[in-house]
Amino acid sequence: MKKFYLSTPLYYVNSSPHIGHAYTNIAGDVQARFHRLLGDEVFFLTGTDEHGQKIKRAAEEQNLSPQDFVDKTSDNFKILWQTLNVRTDDFIRTTEPRHKKVVQKVIKDLYEKKDVYESVYEGFYCVPCESFWTETQAADNKCPDCKRDVEFIKEKNYFFKLSKYQDWLISHIEKNKDFIKPTERYNEVLSFLKGNKLNDLCISRPKERLEWGIEFAFDPDYVTYVWFDALLNYISAAGCFSDKAKFERLWPADFHFIGKDILRQHAIYWPIMLKALELPPPKCVFAHGWWLVEKDSGSEKMSKSKGNVVSPLDIVEEFGKDCFRFFLLREVPFGLDGKFSYKAMIQRVNSDLANDLGNLVFRSLNMVEKYFMGRIPEAGKEMPAEYKKVIDELPEKYLKSMKDINFYLSLENIWELVRIANKSVEEKKPWSLAKEKKIKELENFIYFLMESLRIISIYLYPFIPETCQKIYNQLGLDKPLDKADFQKEIEWGSLPSGLATKKGEPLFPRIET
Repeated sequence: MKKFYLSTPLYYVNSSPHIGHAYTNIAGDVQARFHRLLGDEVFFLTGTDEHGQKIKRAAEEQNLSPQDFVDKTSDNFKILWQTLNVRTDDFIRTTEPRHKKVVQKVIKDLYEKKDVYESVYEGFYCVPCESFWTETQAADNKCPDCKRDVEFIKEKNYFFKLSKYQDWLISHIEKNKDFIKPTERYNEVLSFLKGNKLNDLCISRPKERLEWGIEFAFDPDYVTYVWFDALLNYISAAGCFSDKAKFERLWPADFHFIGKDILRQHAIYWPIMLKALELPPPKCVFAHGWWLVEKDSGSEKMSKSKGNVVSPLDIVEEFGKDCFRFFLLREVPFGLDGKFSYKAMIQRVNSDLANDLGNLVFRSLNMVEKYFMGRIPEAGKEMPAEYKKVIDELPEKYLKSMKDINFYLSLENIWELVRIANKSVEEKKPWSLAKEKKIKELENFIYFLMESLRIISIYLYPFIPETCQKIYNQLGLDKPLDKADFQKEIEWGSLPSGLATKKGEPLFPRIET
């Protein structure tokens, strides 16, 4: 078994989950399910980031202690992942003892190596972004990222020597073209590093200003900067300093899935932190785009302050979890920005899921019931010519696109088979074969139509697992698809004859507008 370690960011718990959180974790779940189908040992990690000034302020607004507040709000994310059928292997919280121990040991070790040192910080600080900015960066006392007011701070703090490792990071990125994806993010980071001298990173907060954080083991008057704290979750969850065998098996991570707004932390801070710890960096940081909200004047990023946040729970309630999962990964290539609207969602569901896939499944099973008393007929000896090209090419295309994190192309490749199967019904006219008593030809046609549904359900399973399991069961097969062997399942002609099918209701009723 090959190991496959995939992570999402840790999500701040000061507000409710939104479509952006759902997007990252659904993409992670698709990739994790795909690798489980391949037989890999998968470790899929997500969690919540629970320290920092904005968490403390949010708790105060609800008259709760910070710990009570994060205990309550962290559950919102667990509920969302269950609702979206996102199956993770671990959920880590930065308030857990296993994480705190790693953070404290890392800072102590780096301090003893003189990669962490004491100095004075003077500049501006953005509470919502948990970021420091220079006077030049924070023009008009505004955060360059979120445009909100910043606070001026002058205080003694601890710093991490980012600048010491800048040349190493440039060299690593240049030698490893897949370290940052997609290409535009790779170019963005490399261009920044070559054009700017890194400042050392302030990694502490005085306790007199902020108590809610992980204390420094060697100086309890200070707590850890939330980003330095949170990034270490990727190794604390993997067993660093606590389970040597587990950590050696899992690290380095294969993919960190993140939003492009936190690229700097993951592609600059994080690999340098690992280098200082003498640990290998992750194999790939994949920074996907944002989901924008369509407005009459154009489109804008979702923001709590703008009141335009789309709730994934509301979407699932209206459309269903698989429709939502499918839309997010079919509508726009992973890595680019997408525009969300209910109109686009309805069009995608009606076109791809109701008209194409749902209609194919329903009418195919209806024909089995009508012509063969609900039993899979005997197969002919040869694959029909109309299926051959796509069936022969699909495994290689699918495997490559999935490993390249090109979900859009993977779905397009699957849909070639969906379209061919639908087209074959119109061209072969099985109702005419039945009328003309061409039973052997009808048997052969219906069998391979059923076999195409089985194959489609295997390839499509990572994306819409609940629907694909339903299709599989409707064909008379009872194996859980999460236990399926991908290489065996995609062998054409594996569907047993004689199975009792279950037509059921249409999988995706059209949405009337």
